[in-house]
Amino acid sequence: MPFPRGKKPSVTAGSKIPKLRGKGIENQEEGPQVKRSSSPPQGAPKKRTAFVDLTNAHKVHISLPGTKKNSLKKTQKKKATSTVLDKNEANLKNSESQEEEKQRGEEEAPVEELVVVEAVPPRELPPHLRRPQIPEEFDIDSQHQEDPTLTAQYAKEIFDYLKAREEKFILSDYMSIQPSLNSGMRAILVDWLVEVQENFELNHETLYLAVKVTDHFLSVAPVNRENLQLIGSTALLIASKFEERCPPCVDDFLYVCDDAYKREEVIAMETSILQALEFDINIPVPYRFLRRYAKCVSASMETLTLARYVCELSLQEMDLVPERGSLLASACLLLALVTKELGGWSPILVFHSGYEVSELVPVVRRLHSMLTSPPDDKLLAVRSKYSHKVFFEVATTPTVDLDTLERALK
Repeated sequence: MPFPRGKKPSVTAGSKIPKLRGKGIENQEEGPQVKRSSSPPQGAPKKRTAFVDLTNAHKVHISLPGTKKNSLKKTQKKKATSTVLDKNEANLKNSESQEEEKQRGEEEAPVEELVVVEAVPPRELPPHLRRPQIPEEFDIDSQHQEDPTLTAQYAKEIFDYLKAREEKFILSDYMSIQPSLNSGMRAILVDWLVEVQENFELNHETLYLAVKVTDHFLSVAPVNRENLQLIGSTALLIASKFEERCPPCVDDFLYVCDDAYKREEVIAMETSILQALEFDINIPVPYRFLRRYAKCVSASMETLTLARYVCELSLQEMDLVPERGSLLASACLLLALVTKELGGWSPILVFHSGYEVSELVPVVRRLHSMLTSPPDDKLLAVRSKYSHKVFFEVATTPTVDLDTLERALK
């Protein structure tokens, strides 16, 4: 309970409030009412001025407040202002004398003659660092200089680099080291990967890269038949991480495999594939080259889609696995151009692809044979996909006859 101001709480016998001791606390409480005396009480020791030694009391002159302090302050202020003015004048004189000495030194210093140094000519860049010279009639990128997404100034160099990287990823017929597999099983796996790519709405580059990763792993590691689907789905997972902005998760691939494998098996297979490929999965795929070469001749979307249909069908053919992606893309485009009666292999295509017609003839003939052969009932995913209106129903396009094709290849 609060107490009235100026009154002390009375301490009773049963009170829990401790009794305050000492005069200091009482003085603090009675401060507003009691006035202290300016002179000390009689009999008490005399107080001394702070910092004054009593032993030298006869030498120390203690002045009363308000007598000589003002005069001392005035004299100190005068002395301080006079010394500051003197210092300022001295500094000004020193600076003026220094400026005069500088001017004299500049006037007396001899004028140096300017020596003309000849510009050193730039060193010639090595061949692999030189920007490729593109003739005006073959330039397909200058019109896109303002579009940063197309990187027009580097497009030719990028595709030359991808074409050079193909030498590192050349494959051969690896079925000799796979006693449990055959080309038919591989074709069924590719057909299933096409369905998964459609269901997940993945990019086409992802599908092509997954097939390449699968082939490269099978070329170095013998596997059992039971693990073939595990290898294909894991390769598609790796390709999705490389190509897609939002790749499917591991559980999605377990679902499309009908839970035939465990999560740990997929992760372990992913590690095995990456180690076998030495983590280098930037493998050039024909789909990228096909888009580039179609741009050279300003091919329509329908013609490009027809070439893509032929190229995607070729993924199932084991004897086309050793072909370079750029060569396969060139052959697919040439076959589509002849089918649509749009001419043959023009000089601009020779310049950008680096292939003459004679180099494409064997692959074009093989692709034509693939199109004219009866379809396998187990491999219908690609034909069904490209029979849709979204893909201009190019799977129903009649195949060009062999005589017309041979005349175009001459």
